[in-house]
Amino acid sequence: MIHKHLDYYVKHLNHDIPAGLVVFLVALPLCLGVALASGAPLFAGLIAGMVGGIIIAWASGSQLAVSGPAAGLTVIVFNAIETLGSFTGFLVAVVLAGFIQLLLGYLRAGIIGAYFPSSVIKGMLAAIGLILIMKQIPHALGYDISFEGDESYMQESVSTTLIELADTFNAISPGATVVSVVALLILIGWESSFIKRIPLIRLLPGALVAVMWGVVYNILALRFYPSWAISEKHLVTLPVTEKATDFLQLFTFPDISFLSNPQVYSIAFTLAIIASLETLLSLEATDKMDPMKRAAPTNRELKAQGLGNMISGLLGGLPITAVIVRSAANINAGGQTKVSSFVHGLLILISVMFFANYLNYIPLSCLAAILLQTGYKLAKPKLFIEFFHKGMNQLIPFVLTIVAILLTDLLKGIIVGIVIGLYYVIRANYHAAISMTHTDQHYVISLNKDVTFLNRWLLRKLLNQVTENSTVLIDGTKSQFIDYDIMEAIDDFLLSAPDNNIKVETIDLAGKEKIQDTPALLEK
Repeated sequence: MIHKHLDYYVKHLNHDIPAGLVVFLVALPLCLGVALASGAPLFAGLIAGMVGGIIIAWASGSQLAVSGPAAGLTVIVFNAIETLGSFTGFLVAVVLAGFIQLLLGYLRAGIIGAYFPSSVIKGMLAAIGLILIMKQIPHALGYDISFEGDESYMQESVSTTLIELADTFNAISPGATVVSVVALLILIGWESSFIKRIPLIRLLPGALVAVMWGVVYNILALRFYPSWAISEKHLVTLPVTEKATDFLQLFTFPDISFLSNPQVYSIAFTLAIIASLETLLSLEATDKMDPMKRAAPTNRELKAQGLGNMISGLLGGLPITAVIVRSAANINAGGQTKVSSFVHGLLILISVMFFANYLNYIPLSCLAAILLQTGYKLAKPKLFIEFFHKGMNQLIPFVLTIVAILLTDLLKGIIVGIVIGLYYVIRANYHAAISMTHTDQHYVISLNKDVTFLNRWLLRKLLNQVTENSTVLIDGTKSQFIDYDIMEAIDDFLLSAPDNNIKVETIDLAGKEKIQDTPALLEK
């Protein structure tokens, strides 16, 4: 594994600090929203965001992944708190889930992440992009009903969202609409070649300028044009403390008496498995989006998430995963290293302690504009055209993954995509594993790669094409593994061949029925 030194992070500070600020602005309402949807104290979502940025950013091997409370876990968390009847009891399950994740990391379970096909991962990203767009349009127009669902992959993201979209156009807020439209124009303009040629302006992130625009607009509107101002319910809502020291009173600690409750352990196991899968999916997707194409170590990520969840649970926070929406916002904002994620966590901490009152001036429509741009970049039409040109074996898993996620949820959609992708892999291997050529009465059957029971029918089909009074060469030189079922089919053919005056010769078949031992894989 390649380790980065201090100077590596220092030279990217000019990109990472602004990107961290953007991620902070995006993550802040989402942390609150996930907590609200989970039936947990709002501060629990902020604790998870802080831990995700301050602790996991440095424990992780990923330079760009951002961790925090995930909307995909809200249903599990809500039901768990209801089942246990205590939030402090639920915190025990979060700590135990973190310990299980830590154990999974040491058992090298992170290798699972390498088996997600590229078409499925990109389909997941495109689906999330579409969900973002659908969920943010109401916010952009001032119709904010459930911002806790902004990055949700639950069924709510399609069925309810379509109804919400229809209702949105009957309740448009003119102030929020002006703010979001101008913010979008700022974001688009900030990426133009004209702006990039001006060094002083280029230093400011477009998202920060968009947020500043929204705050200034609303202050002026409240004073001069109240009918065009944005109401409080459409602004960021942070818990405000009178003094910085009051911040410490917001922490909640787990009730260890729940260790005797068997339900805690089943909830912990469920949280650990689902959180680990979501993390590995998000990590794989983040690596795909990384402009530098760096590959994060998956086993180290599981350990980092385990450590983070143990700390989050001990402090009163929600369970944490690597989150693709915030990671995508990080990359979109120009983040280069894990410093940007750390800055976002640090800003959450500082804002809650000192500046919560001021951050509550930020309109949600500003943040909606930032996420709309992120959603477009994840699901831009160019991506669909690229997969169309790659062929049906790539396009179909890509499209069906998107459809499945939109109709069900993230994990079910990924499973559908993997099954479809696996079908095409098996189909390709089925035809490529065994081939036959012949000239007159001379046949050559080549086992081109590892041959399994899946190829047995193809082998029998080819052997049945051999005519009587001919010679057959069965060549296993190119294969390292030949399944017992294949060897059995060949042995049966060897026994029956003399009846048809067929002479058979075999090359390099013996001893390949067992999978050859290979050196242990280095930890990824």
